[in-house]
Amino acid sequence: MAEKKKSIRPLGERVLVQRLNEEEKTKGGIIIPDSAKEKPQEGKVIAIGNGRYEDGKLIPLQVKAGEKILFSKYSGNEIKIDGEEYLIMKEDEILGVLEA
Repeated sequence: MAEKKKSIRPLGERVLVQRLNEEEKTKGGIIIPDSAKEKPQEGKVIAIGNGRYEDGKLIPLQVKAGEKILFSKYSGNEIKIDGEEYLIMKEDEILGVLEA
């Protein structure tokens, strides 16, 4: 019997983000070992909460699932779901949306 894959729905003004992979090489062609890499500050929004309440009204989030975002280095809480690493952060920790 196949095991059902877990999923998570963020609550309130929280956002579920998957970090985007960082380059393995520098522009000069030097390969960077895993121990020297910094965690990337770019990610893809996987899921969003319903929004936040302000003066009794629900204000929807400005980001949408599928968008690429930029966040500060120490944002969010790291979690693991089915062996995959994700971040859960509040929308106000997102610095901006990366546009093509």
